[in-house]
Amino acid sequence: MKSIILLSGPVGAGKSTVARELVALSPEPIAYIEGDRFWSFIAKGTGGRREKNFKMIMTAMTAAAATYALYGYEVILDFSIPPWFLETARKVAKVRDVPLDFVVLRPSEAVCAARAAGRAEGKIADYQPYHDLYTSFDEEESNTIRDDEGEAAAVAARIRKGLDAGAYRLS
Repeated sequence: MKSIILLSGPVGAGKSTVARELVALSPEPIAYIEGDRFWSFIAKGTGGRREKNFKMIMTAMTAAAATYALYGYEVILDFSIPPWFLETARKVAKVRDVPLDFVVLRPSEAVCAARAAGRAEGKIADYQPYHDLYTSFDEEESNTIRDDEGEAAAVAARIRKGLDAGAYRLS
């Protein structure tokens, strides 16, 4: 059984770019789950609050990742998973006895906003609605990488080294 790597951080942190580099550095077998794709699974919503759907989607993607891990894949789960969700993630993973690693990419808010505005797809011109999500990562310092200028490959190498050393493992 392998672990689930929750590669998290605010919108525009560079998670997907770093995830691609991390996949290249990681041993086989590996699965990569881009969490944003889970939004498209909702064909017709309940009309409920977005926060409820956010938690449901994170729970579903964590359960999917746990299945891959159970079958021997290390899983990189790329999504803005805030620290308040970790207790739920632990419960989902515990059902399958799958270890969890939590890595937070957290460049400055200005860098995140500029990256989000410069995207080819899903451009975010106004970052203000994402400010609360950005600040929700304030409480998770121990697993956080703060780097405004690092190249994705170098950040991925740093993460891989930390993963191999158990530095990001959740208890």
